[in-house]
Amino acid sequence: MNLVHWGHLCWRFIRRLSGDDAYERYVAHYRDSHETMLNPPPMLTRREFYRWYQEDKWNGPNRCC
Repeated sequence: MNLVHWGHLCWRFIRRLSGDDAYERYVAHYRDSHETMLNPPPMLTRREFYRWYQEDKWNGPNRCC
């Protein structure tokens, strides 16, 4: 493996840790999960997804105890 390949892998890892690739993973999951459904639910836009993502992340108890 060359340096460019390692750099690409590191960049993907950082994006995964930070949640920056969350929408891309959502789209891939949506396409894999709903491709055989007759009437799939509408796919969220990027804005709708991040609004849902932030609400899900920060609503509810946010402490360990």
